[in-house]
Amino acid sequence: MDKGSDHKYFGYLLERTSRKVKLGFSQAFAQLGLDITPEQWVLLEKLYYDNGLSQTDLAAQIFKNTPTISRILDLLEKKGFTERQRFENDRRRHRVFLTLQGKQVVEKAQPLVQGLREQGWQKLGEEDYQHFTRILNQIFTNFE
Repeated sequence: MDKGSDHKYFGYLLERTSRKVKLGFSQAFAQLGLDITPEQWVLLEKLYYDNGLSQTDLAAQIFKNTPTISRILDLLEKKGFTERQRFENDRRRHRVFLTLQGKQVVEKAQPLVQGLREQGWQKLGEEDYQHFTRILNQIFTNFE
């Protein structure tokens, strides 16, 4: 990269950091004996706190497209962690629920995830977090 240019290579920094964080989560899940990916974790954790969302709402809230959500849900259903139930008034739509096994996976992983989040934020304070989230949210908005 040309460090002398006016270009801001934030995309590279975001991608590099994202890959490193996902790798850390993947390794930690494997060490804990959990058969989940970071991508699956996001969905499981969302359902843990907001169970029974429609597939469409779930996709929107975790910023995934519908085919990606369907693929992840297919895998999670095969593992016994989630189940889809049709809406009574619209058989084309589904609500997604964690199974008991899915809830147990989330509860087993939560301390690990909390530790990883703390690890990622070492040597940074609340003011850093406020700046970080403001900047990321502004970049997100700039691409809308």
